[in-house]
Parts: sequence; C-alpha cells; structure tokens
Amino acid sequence: MVDVLGHLGMALLWLAPAWYFIDRRDTAAVYVVSSFWFGMLPDVDLYLSNLQGIHHHGVFHTVLAVTVMAMVFGPLLGWAFTKIDDRTDWFSDRGARNAYEMGVIAVWVTGLAHLFADMLSAPDVSTRIEPLWPLVKGPIVYMDVLWFQSWWATWGLFILGVAANVGAWFWKRESQESRGSVVASE
Repeated sequence: MVDVLGHLGMALLWLAPAWYFIDRRDTAAVYVVSSFWFGMLPDVDLYLSNLQGIHHHGVFHTVLAVTVMAMVFGPLLGWAFTKIDDRTDWFSDRGARNAYEMGVIAVWVTGLAHLFADMLSAPDVSTRIEPLWPLVKGPIVYMDVLWFQSWWATWGLFILGVAANVGAWFWKRESQESRGSVVASE
C-alpha cells in the first residue's frame, strides 16, 4: 500500500476524466478539489480496528463497502455542492441539478481508486485485500508493482494526479475559450 499522498494521487488520477464530462472549468475544479480527499475513506478501518472483527484491508476494502460509503457520504458531498452553488457561480445549472449524483460518484470513484492502489502495492507486507467479497472470497489479481510506503511511488502518484488535473484545467480553459469565440462569431 502506498502512503497517504499516493492514495490521494490515485484518487486525483481517477477523478481527472471528470474534466471531460463536467461542462464548466470552475465546476470541475470544485468537484475534484472537494472529492479527492475521499480517496482515504477505506482506511477508516485503521481507526476502527479496535472493534471486534475489523482489521486493515478487511471489509472496508471491498467494492461493497465502498458502494455503501458512497451512498452514505456522497449525498453529504452533494449537499455541500448545493451550498457552494448557493453562494457562488462555480456550478453550472446542470451541475447544481446533479449535485447529489455527483457526490455519490465522487466518493465511489475515489474509494475504488484506493482499492486499486492497494491492489498494486499491498501484497508485499500487508494482508491482501478481497475487493469482490462477498461474491468472490479471497484475493483477485495482484500486480505487486509498488513497494510499501515507497517514496517514489507515493510522490509519483501524487505528482501524476496533480499534473493530470492541472493539464485538464488548461485543456478545459482552451476548450471554453474556443467555444466562446465560436459563439461570439455567430
């Protein structure tokens, strides 16, 4: 498993396609900056490990748990998006209408990104995760390409995630400017 920055970087990478689907640059930026923190949500088991039967890389590191957490925390994130929209013009009309759905998708995607990062790195020193439990018992394919708390993997993922989103920021600006010039010329 990569360190915290690596998980946040993976979440940023998995959120980068949002720039393509969200119509305004401000909306996409608020969406990514507000959402990538949820990439650490499966590690709540580190804090709950004192409870009977809960261990790191256990039930909270499954697609089922990530889906449940997305259904619980996603609407709260969507509610925050609506409050942001009430006070700013950062959200387009379409983004404001879909704020709750956007929240659920954000929490779900970043949670899955966390599972994927652990699948890339957990087998060397930690228990393997069983992401498809209860449907499939036992681990699935592991690549074991990242070492536990490797500084190059952790920082590399974070820098790559930031770079992907900064690149998308500039791409979105250019695409909005070109659309604006087409509308102005008509």
